[in-house]
Amino acid sequence: MNINYLLEPYQHFGINLGLERIKKLLEKLGNPQDFVPIIHVGGTNGKGSVCAYLSTILTEAGYTVGRYISPHLIDWNERITVNLKPISDSDLIAILQEIKSVIETLEETPTQFEVITAATWLYFKQKKVDLAVMEVGLGGRLDATNVVDNPLVSVITSISLEHWQRLGPTLTDIAREKAGILKPNCPAIIGEVPLEAETVFLNKINQLNCPTKWVKPAQKLGANFAKYQDIEYPLPLLGAMQLSNSALAIASLKILQEKGWQISEEAIKLGMKKTRWLGRLQWVNFQGKNILIDGAHNPAAAQYLREYTDSLNTKISWVMGMLSTKDHGDIFKALLRPHDELYLVPVPDHSTAKPEDLAMLAREICPELNKCEVGEDLWSILEVATNNNSQVILCGSLYLIGHFLGKIKYL
Repeated sequence: MNINYLLEPYQHFGINLGLERIKKLLEKLGNPQDFVPIIHVGGTNGKGSVCAYLSTILTEAGYTVGRYISPHLIDWNERITVNLKPISDSDLIAILQEIKSVIETLEETPTQFEVITAATWLYFKQKKVDLAVMEVGLGGRLDATNVVDNPLVSVITSISLEHWQRLGPTLTDIAREKAGILKPNCPAIIGEVPLEAETVFLNKINQLNCPTKWVKPAQKLGANFAKYQDIEYPLPLLGAMQLSNSALAIASLKILQEKGWQISEEAIKLGMKKTRWLGRLQWVNFQGKNILIDGAHNPAAAQYLREYTDSLNTKISWVMGMLSTKDHGDIFKALLRPHDELYLVPVPDHSTAKPEDLAMLAREICPELNKCEVGEDLWSILEVATNNNSQVILCGSLYLIGHFLGKIKYL
């Protein structure tokens, strides 16, 4: 009996947004979510980093802290942690077996995401966490994490066009879905967002009477330090977006401090220093060469990646794979520059875009590429790319990054 075996039967139910199934399932399980105070983190980009900062700092402050994120890069266990330690196989299997027996009594079968989310609530209740940092899976309003009426804080990190096929074709539509995590009279922390999204949030905030802080990015102090309001702190995660993400985390912690949570400035600084977040502007040694890996699975994230790579002042070899549902053209427009090299591969075990189609599109968008090649798999392409005198950057899909990290973990 393993975790994949228990979760696989629910995979074919796909993505089916809505709260009715998860609420019925949780009710049968004794509504464990009612026993877990949460910080709810939504938005387009930056959610994972904000969750990483918050969970690390709150652990450093002495609390028992749950964290739920998605997707995972290598193992399902990554999604569910207590004090940064992933749930064990045995604990997750036991919980999934309990949930499976309950599902058999329900009229409608939940989705895979709803099952793993329900498992998270049960585990956090069992572990008697002091609070949990919960990342929204998709959207917000109808996401399976959105079953708590009184979050300690609701955080919205950023808004850009992603998952528009499900959330709606405009920024206004997407913002409306993201705003669904805001709750009456509960504090809201909101990052820098486009004007259309800001209008949506203002209307929702006024309607719900949410005390709200609009957070500007922190100030950069040297290479790896930043300052937000009165706190100077180390910033180990790379990229300009971390000035925003770290500020959102600290603004959220200040709300908790006002509520009586004991979070010292020392805990904030040490927690920031210790924060790690795999697969986002991460340097990795591969066969004796340093390569940079980053999900960069939407245009806004790709723009941040390009800004960082421009600072390296070197030739770039992109190794990329993307899902079929992503905005390939705008991602290429954000990343590709004349004289770059591009190597395209499929994303294993997912709905991948065809590398040949991507190559055709990339040549249209940036005809001055030095190279544009297609490969059957990641490893053969990496062999080619790393033999050139340019900086290799692997990006385009978190699933591709997970495939890479999962393999090199065992090399």
